[in-house]
Amino acid sequence: MEGFEYASTLRLPEIVAGPGKVAELPEIIGRFGGRALLVVRRPGFTLGDDWARIGPSLSAAGVEFEVEGVSGEPSPALVDEIVARVRRRRRARRPVEVVVGIGGGSVLDTAKAVAGLLIPGNSVMDHLEGIGPGLPYRGPAVPFIAVPTTAGTGSEATKNAVLSVRGAGGFKRSFRDEALIARVAILDPELLRSCPPELIAANGMDALTQLLESYLSTRANPVSDGLALRGLAAARDGLLAWHEMAVAGLGGAGVSDAARAEMSTAALCSGICLAQTGLGAVHGVASPLGALFPIPHGVACGATLAAATRVNVAALEQRSPGGVALGRYAELGRLLAGRGAATLADADARVALVRLLEDWSARLVVPRLSAFGVTEADTPAIVADSRGSSMKTNPILLTDGEIATILRESL
Repeated sequence: MEGFEYASTLRLPEIVAGPGKVAELPEIIGRFGGRALLVVRRPGFTLGDDWARIGPSLSAAGVEFEVEGVSGEPSPALVDEIVARVRRRRRARRPVEVVVGIGGGSVLDTAKAVAGLLIPGNSVMDHLEGIGPGLPYRGPAVPFIAVPTTAGTGSEATKNAVLSVRGAGGFKRSFRDEALIARVAILDPELLRSCPPELIAANGMDALTQLLESYLSTRANPVSDGLALRGLAAARDGLLAWHEMAVAGLGGAGVSDAARAEMSTAALCSGICLAQTGLGAVHGVASPLGALFPIPHGVACGATLAAATRVNVAALEQRSPGGVALGRYAELGRLLAGRGAATLADADARVALVRLLEDWSARLVVPRLSAFGVTEADTPAIVADSRGSSMKTNPILLTDGEIATILRESL
């Protein structure tokens, strides 16, 4: 074993996982109080089958609740608006005692940020990294329960809420603090049944990218490695199978349960890993891409992952041929390529990894960056804003030209 230091203080949520586990939500809410704020996806969630189960069960258990909705990726303005509305309403009602996010990463991030600010009442802009005054968060936070209905971001296990403003001068930044971590995460694969193929693909590529980049991070360690490899095996076995069944209209009960459970595991592992290790070049460029263009985060990851892998490997072969990262890329190629790849030589395994990532992006029908209006003329601005925290843990320091190559190959 190589020397390493591991002194994480990260608190993980209590994890309640398995089919039908969302039925325990009323009891779990009751641990924290009788009045809840539910943050859900709008439009649509409160009209669907999942809400038809969840809403009545809360009422039957005597849980008082109010509902706020999220549409699209969350902005600081949305968080501040929800906080202000809920605080105004508490003059006539009991204060909110617990916040529940039921939805994908955007919903969970919104709920997480709202839970952090309901008591102090100030703007989330005060705490966003690299934007505004950068004031330390003092809390306290209202308890937060995460109920993911997609499998990708791992937000149910992280301490950061990612918020963005799109367009010229836009940004994508995190409100980050240990106090924001969910008290409980309910992982019920039955809640994933309504995911359409394009959402499965985007979120799945997000989880896959987070696992790959965590394993390759300069802060990786044996603890995070075990979780990353377990998550990658789950993504290998679950992502394409689930997507193919959804495309064929076979996403219902009893058909893709196993694949959905695997991807739920992959997403959870990815969230735990990224909090421990940081990420890499894909997330470095995904941040400005998401701020400047209407491109979903998972799509940005899926569109650039193969190119970033190819560029990283080439840079390592040129400038760090004796480092550990090249061997790790080879291990990933053998793991994800599955049967027949176990005996591949390292160089061949790295080639196989790039080809596999290209194949997965094609089979998942991940759009190219150009589909969202990105052109080669935009490359300098994206490169200039790509060197945030994610790029700092990339396995090798990339030049501006190498980052530009990733973008050009992904157009």
